[in-house]
Amino acid sequence: RLIKLSAIGSTNDYLKELSGRQAVANFTTVTAENQTKGKGQMGSQWNSEAGKNLIMSILIKDFLFDSQKIFDLNILVSVVVIEALEELNVPGLSLKWPNDIMSDHKKIGGILIENSFKSDGSIQSVVGLGLNVNQVNFDNLPKATSLAKICHTEFDREALLSAIVEKIKNFAAHWSKISGVLWEAYANMLFKKGVPTLFAAAAGNQFMGVITGITKYGKLQILLEDGLLSDFDIKGISMLY
Repeated sequence: RLIKLSAIGSTNDYLKELSGRQAVANFTTVTAENQTKGKGQMGSQWNSEAGKNLIMSILIKDFLFDSQKIFDLNILVSVVVIEALEELNVPGLSLKWPNDIMSDHKKIGGILIENSFKSDGSIQSVVGLGLNVNQVNFDNLPKATSLAKICHTEFDREALLSAIVEKIKNFAAHWSKISGVLWEAYANMLFKKGVPTLFAAAAGNQFMGVITGITKYGKLQILLEDGLLSDFDIKGISMLY
């Protein structure tokens, strides 16, 4: 089921409210031409030029069953998006942990997953995705770019949306067989993996380290200058690049 909106505050909020009021089919997808209150990680805003980009949220049920395996969905969706963009010959793709989509050193998209833990023990997820597709003006956003700017052509946003949704459904259906491959693929796609990089800790101090991978809980593993391998969660660290 596809719900198309001209304008909305947040497609994630719309889908969460809808599923709270009535039964909503698995993989129901909401897309909007304009989103006025788009959200990113840690409460940041996601701004997008109306009618130019892909703004979507998809409801996913009956996939997550264990609160210790929440990051499985990040893995699935992130690898799906990268594969869909690879099929469009977008160059230099990588994943900036935990779920920013990069082309070379610039951001082209972001994923925001919001999970609801139900009284019956089930977990229901709303996966939000924003992708810069045909927008070419990024004034005051030096680290942002789009598919159109990178590839010098316009893209069919509806075809891209369909490809992403179908891949998510397919990967979810076969997760038990392909999960190991996708976790490995995610780790191999990590932005700056193996490269000495400057980080800032939540306390404000900066340090150098080398990304080596992720833990089974989705924490970022960084080899520090003193040779210690440390794990970090999203609230504890940011990358300076």
